[in-house]
Amino acid sequence: MKKRWKTALTLGGVAMALAGGLVFAQMRSGAYGSTNTASIGQVAAPEFAPDAKYDVGPYPSFTPELAEGEGKLEVQSFCATCHSTRYISMQPPLPAATWEAEVNKMVKTYGAPIPEATAKKITAYLQAHYAPENRKE
Repeated sequence: MKKRWKTALTLGGVAMALAGGLVFAQMRSGAYGSTNTASIGQVAAPEFAPDAKYDVGPYPSFTPELAEGEGKLEVQSFCATCHSTRYISMQPPLPAATWEAEVNKMVKTYGAPIPEATAKKITAYLQAHYAPENRKE
């Protein structure tokens, strides 16, 4: 039994020494050296066939219709300059005060170029159509 353990330990030690030697050899050859630790080798770009077509079609987008009402055009004109109107329709029904805070945030924090009278019209539209008490699906 002792002889088996000695043999196993000896074989394990030899295997470890060989593995260590391989790593050392790779380091000496430059594969793992400290001179290229921060670099990543990249393969050459593939050659494209001159007669092939490599374009992608338009990304399918669905813009949900906003609710009809006074202020819809202002929302489409001013809000859609920075983000899709989908952001409005995908929101959960928000209380009137939250819609007012959102419009104020867009103007004051994000610098949306919305005149004050138009901002009030947008807020009224959002409160009339996207608040919990009157959300029209």
